[in-house]
Amino acid sequence: MKQRKIPLRKCVACQEMKPKKELIRVVRTPSEETLIDLTGKKAGRGAYLCGKVDCFKLAKKSKALDRALKVSVQPEIYDQLEQDFIRVQDEFLSGRGTLE
Repeated sequence: MKQRKIPLRKCVACQEMKPKKELIRVVRTPSEETLIDLTGKKAGRGAYLCGKVDCFKLAKKSKALDRALKVSVQPEIYDQLEQDFIRVQDEFLSGRGTLE
């Protein structure tokens, strides 16, 4: 039987290529909202980050999300995303083994 291809994505902060399921997607929706997409299926432009707070902080410092999402992300949105990221990080890391 043929081996299935695993989709790879690059973390916008640390630039590491990883399987898509090991990354957290930040999406800019068509209504100009920026939020975390754990399902990976929401409509809009997406950027991927490792499941580590360090990568999020690096992306915030270097404005990597601004470039990846092709929009200027406001500081308030970064703060909200950081709170969401910290809250979601444990859930994402614990559920990563069970996602199929």
